[in-house]
Amino acid sequence: MAASGDGTVGKALEVLDQVASFARPVRFSELLETSPYPKATLYRFVQTLTNQRMLSFDPDRGTYAPGVRLVRLAHAAWQTASLAPIARAQIDQLSADVGETVHLAQLDHAQVIYVDKRNATNPVPMFSQSGKVGPAYCTGVGKAMMAYLPEEELTPVMEQQSYHKFTDTTHTSPETLREELVDIRTNGYGFDREEHEPGIICVALPILTETGRVLGALSVTSTTARTNLAGLESLVPRIKTTAQAISQEASNWHFPAAATNT
Repeated sequence: MAASGDGTVGKALEVLDQVASFARPVRFSELLETSPYPKATLYRFVQTLTNQRMLSFDPDRGTYAPGVRLVRLAHAAWQTASLAPIARAQIDQLSADVGETVHLAQLDHAQVIYVDKRNATNPVPMFSQSGKVGPAYCTGVGKAMMAYLPEEELTPVMEQQSYHKFTDTTHTSPETLREELVDIRTNGYGFDREEHEPGIICVALPILTETGRVLGALSVTSTTARTNLAGLESLVPRIKTTAQAISQEASNWHFPAAATNT
């Protein structure tokens, strides 16, 4: 983890991200092993975050975990910055219509964050969960959003991908990924061809504003045991209708008016 260039606040947030990345309570010694900061500096950040309830400390186990204050902040972000509350009714209906897993996602810098999910009629285990962060370069929703980014935004996102080979069909270079992004933009939709998890496939479409700005992406996901890419492709018109409806809902949504004294 590289040290932040955004001053003290940026460094503290990186420590918070580091704690969260373990997905379990973590000891200070574990943080120190991968931290770019000296022991005293890291300890100061951890103590400050704990004092501010952004981290919680378990004295019996000597471990740190994300704090309850983050729950309140996350809830506020979900309500005001996420597509999830806007799209809830639309993805409920899409899920009921297709009977497969539906994902709603947004880009978080160079990663995908799953902001909502509806399980299939007969659910199957998979990586994605609401609130979970995943790679953009090997997920259908990630590629669908990347394909519609302007070049000045796409370039840094491409540079931050790991290109780790999860399966035999994973993109391992920016060159092959760019080729597919061109196809996705031409067709209006893309696929996950078992690129992140063996046996898991999806078709994904971007959610765009009227001006073409990327708001998020929508996917229908299944397994190779249950269907194939052609079967998922047949759902594109239905998914497109939902994506357009979510876009319209988003354009009509406004922040609640602030109370004023009369």
